[in-house]
Amino acid sequence: MTRAEIQFVRSLADKRSRDQSGMFVAEGSKLVGELLASGLRVSRVFALEGLFPPGAAEVVTPKEMERLSLLKTPSNALALVEMPRYRLDPAVAGRELVVALDEVQNPGNLGTIIRLADWFGIGHVVCSPGTADCFNPKVVQATMGAITRVKVHYTDLAAFLGSVAERNRPVYGTFLEGENLYDAPLAETGVVVMGNEGRGVTPEVARMVTRRLFIPPYPADRRGSESLNVAIATAVVCGEFRRRAATVGQAREDAGKGAP
Repeated sequence: MTRAEIQFVRSLADKRSRDQSGMFVAEGSKLVGELLASGLRVSRVFALEGLFPPGAAEVVTPKEMERLSLLKTPSNALALVEMPRYRLDPAVAGRELVVALDEVQNPGNLGTIIRLADWFGIGHVVCSPGTADCFNPKVVQATMGAITRVKVHYTDLAAFLGSVAERNRPVYGTFLEGENLYDAPLAETGVVVMGNEGRGVTPEVARMVTRRLFIPPYPADRRGSESLNVAIATAVVCGEFRRRAATVGQAREDAGKGAP
């Protein structure tokens, strides 16, 4: 392995280098294995001896992997992957539930939200340009492989939400003041907007929201933490949307069977 190869891999810790090369790094045998089985284009794979079938990876020594790795604790496998480019159509919000992120800047939060989206069957996460880069190594690791299944888009969020609203699809947003999440009517499709860790949803994006939601504490008059972490809040909101959808689906099934 040449010094230039090592320098190139390590340069991908920087967003500018990722954008220029169109490549990102993923580490760990499980994640690399998922990437190889996905539709994403894997350029090169480096791994310790015996991890993959012959010819599937370039075998490196533990010392070489230590020099390659972007993690504090070097992994046993590393892949160079082409960054996918997805077409974003506002009409998607009429077919399924979409999560939109407004200036979410912590890589760990973004990675966790992508993982949550995958868990709840959400195929698209739409981000404002100020949101953390989904191909940041910390984000990629935090997704635990969900980056291979969830399409992440970056766009002018207010304009995207405006297009969604023009199609008469609901745009939900989480705020400290709004309708109780558990009482508000929730559609099976539309967009759910989650805001910045400290400032919440920006004013220009807030203007596009058609229904404001609030996650209540328990008990309702309890004085405690000021707010929830954005990834935790996303889990709560998506979980309630999916619970409602399942309830509606069960009611339809029962009606079709003629249940009382």
